[in-house]
Amino acid sequence: MTNPIYLNFWDHHGVFFLIFITVFPRLTLLFSSVPTGGLFWWLGFIFAPRILVAFLATVTYGMSNPILVLISWVVALSGESGEKYFVKKRVTFTRFRQGPRSSKGASGDIIEPKFERLD
Repeated sequence: MTNPIYLNFWDHHGVFFLIFITVFPRLTLLFSSVPTGGLFWWLGFIFAPRILVAFLATVTYGMSNPILVLISWVVALSGESGEKYFVKKRVTFTRFRQGPRSSKGASGDIIEPKFERLD
C-alpha cells in the first residue's frame, strides 16, 4: 500500500492517457487535465514536450510509480534524440560555388552563373 500523501497515476489516468501522452505529447498536454505552468512549462511544451512529460511525471508520481517514471524518461530521451536524428538526416543543405564573377560574356549578353557542388 502506498502512502496516501503520494498520488498514484492509475487513480487519475488510464491506459489510453498513457498511450496518447507517449504518441502525441503536445496535444495531450494541451487538451488534458495536466496543469500548465509558467515560462519553463511553455518552453518545454514548444521545444521538448516528451522531456516535459517525464519531468511532470517525476514530480507528481515519482514516489508512488517509480517504474512508470523510469519508462517515461527512457521514452523521453530516446524519442527526443530519435526525432532530432531523423530531422538532421532528412534535411540536407547543399552549398554551391559560383563560377566566374564577370556578368557579361564576349558578346555583351548577360550570362548565367555556373554552379559547382562543394563536397
